[in-house]
Amino acid sequence: MTATEEPFDADAVPGRPLTITQLAELAGVSTATVSKVVNGRSEVAPETRALVEGLIRRHGYRRQRRRVSPAPLVEVVFHALDGDYPIEIVKGVDQVARRHNLAVVISDRPDREPAGHGWIDGVLSRRPTGVIGVFFGLTDDQREQLVTRDIPIVLLDPSGDPGPRFPSVGAGNWSGGLSATRHLLDLGHRRIAVITGPDWALPSRARLDGYRTALDLAGVSADPELIGSGDFLIEGGRAQAHRLLRLPDPPTAIFACNDGQATGVYRAAHELGLRIPHDLSVVGFDDLPPMEWMNPPLTTVRQPLTEMAAAATGMLMKLAQGEPLSQSRVELGTELIIRGSTAPPAH
Repeated sequence: MTATEEPFDADAVPGRPLTITQLAELAGVSTATVSKVVNGRSEVAPETRALVEGLIRRHGYRRQRRRVSPAPLVEVVFHALDGDYPIEIVKGVDQVARRHNLAVVISDRPDREPAGHGWIDGVLSRRPTGVIGVFFGLTDDQREQLVTRDIPIVLLDPSGDPGPRFPSVGAGNWSGGLSATRHLLDLGHRRIAVITGPDWALPSRARLDGYRTALDLAGVSADPELIGSGDFLIEGGRAQAHRLLRLPDPPTAIFACNDGQATGVYRAAHELGLRIPHDLSVVGFDDLPPMEWMNPPLTTVRQPLTEMAAAATGMLMKLAQGEPLSQSRVELGTELIIRGSTAPPAH
């Protein structure tokens, strides 16, 4: 700055987004440093990154007149890349992305990385056409980082309440839990256990509420001993099934709130010398492809994961093209698929 130049005062132009040069002056860093933050580059100190991001959130960021075109990519960010669940999601995303000549990029574990690093920085550096976040929430800071770079996001099977600010696609989790439990009640079961997912996961809580509602409507009291706190993992289902099946008055049926945990129940039943469905009926949730090849084939609630992913990608394409969405929250129905793992109780 020369002797005749006035220092830049951001408060003198409230509501007006700032350029990289103006942000650099306010932060006391070089324009190259601000550019690295804006573009998701990693070689910036955490304190400097936080300072620049804070200024962007407060004042906004004015891009160059020549808008940078997004990369022809759809980025799918998973809570975790485990099992068959991600495969069904990617199938649906790819169906729609191909029609728009877009490739699909996959990343995972957004909640296990140090602050200021990881998936969000990768997204900013790749500048995809849009992002689909699967089974996780988004912080306000992460949302602002995407908004200021014109990168739209749609949440798929969100773990919490996304609210009106985040477009999302989910499934009928409550009705799925209701139909699974009602099926077991109709078969004559009254000692029906449930293995939930994590307490923080909204789909898990909704499925548990459906279970409780079905029992209540049938006049059956929900026994706290029959509610097992799970984690949506096979080993968690196995551990909870062992506890439940060793109770003095064990359940005659178990509703596992996802197919992975149902697989764990199968393992526990085998280890305890129990036959499915003769000694124990089992219902899962998801209807992943391997479930019909279980021995016996698993009765489960079909969650239309591929269709959900296609719907989320369609919404993302509209946002990327600047079109308004007719609704910000889409919920697809679930369906009970009856197979060989359920039967009337033996006694």
